[in-house]
Amino acid sequence: MSVSYKSTKIACFIGFVVQAIINNFLPLLFIIFNTRYSLNYEELGRLLFINFFVQLIVDILTPAIVKRIGYRGSAIACHGLAALGLCMLGILPMLFTEHIYACLVAAIIVYASGSGIIEVCISPMVELLPGDKKGADMAFTHSFYCWGQAFTVLASTLLIFILGQQRWQLVPIIWAVIPFLNMLNFMRVPVIEQPDEPATKTAKTLFKSRDFWAFAIIMICAGASEITMAEWASLFAQQSLGISKTTGDLLGPCAFAICMGSGRVIFGILDGKFNPKTALIVNNILCVACYLGVAVLHIPALSLIACALCGFSVSLSWPGTYSMAAKRFSNGGTLMFSLLALCGDFGCSIGPWLMGIVANATTLHTGFFVCAIFPLIMVLTVPMLSNKDI
Repeated sequence: MSVSYKSTKIACFIGFVVQAIINNFLPLLFIIFNTRYSLNYEELGRLLFINFFVQLIVDILTPAIVKRIGYRGSAIACHGLAALGLCMLGILPMLFTEHIYACLVAAIIVYASGSGIIEVCISPMVELLPGDKKGADMAFTHSFYCWGQAFTVLASTLLIFILGQQRWQLVPIIWAVIPFLNMLNFMRVPVIEQPDEPATKTAKTLFKSRDFWAFAIIMICAGASEITMAEWASLFAQQSLGISKTTGDLLGPCAFAICMGSGRVIFGILDGKFNPKTALIVNNILCVACYLGVAVLHIPALSLIACALCGFSVSLSWPGTYSMAAKRFSNGGTLMFSLLALCGDFGCSIGPWLMGIVANATTLHTGFFVCAIFPLIMVLTVPMLSNKDI
């Protein structure tokens, strides 16, 4: 790959780091919102639902956006929205102290719109770059979401420790620098635009295929399995296990992210040397075990190990499904990625919210027990995929 396209790939990597910041920074503040602003578990879970529901809506709109302004314009727009939303997250609560929840929702709507476009346009941009190891490229690209998640946890924990919890509003403003700089980056790197595709024919082909509906179910459960654990681990470690915020963040969501990133790198290196269907089944059996472990193990060390291993168990689900679907539907294009992202974001919406609803009515442990249903559904659905072109 030429040096110029390497710069494009790096910009795409950073795009997933931006998405990781958007999706994983807010849950680190849950303990602050719970203690300082008296937001309950359901209200916190609803914030996560709003974030991913907005992304879901944007997933639907993105193919039309890409068709109108292209991948470059879409990449520039989504990073601009991400930067603006993060700034709003920091500034609005300082200006409207009596309406904290409304301020959070307004900021979430803006930056979630950016994240939704990132999810749909970055993956096909990578798929269109020159190279013959598409599965490996997809796994490595999505691993940067994990490294971004770990970096978000580490840096945010350090910044909150230095600035103090009462100055948490400064942290999202600092984070806004990264999407702003990458927006400038996408203005100059070379981008391969998607050739015109017969959208109606593509949609009919997808909707008539049993494999596509299986991929859709898998993506819903992949999103729910990944995000539920990632975004509730910090609060769980602090309130249910009695661990400090700094330690809880490092041993909860940070360890989860590192294990997930390591898994994606490993699967990227081993691309072509394993059966992806078998790997998905085995990984999700492990994921079920991890959810049940967090739910029933009341020993902090064992619960945290189960949380970290859950990161590895979900590592292949999202990029692996994308890669298999791209091989199965070679002409799927932006529409297919949009529909799969929509399904994934739907899972990201309902999983954490279900966790909040159950936890608010019972306990966090029970919430994790109930949410084990998502990886279990994946274990049952993956064998239904045909072996054609996968």
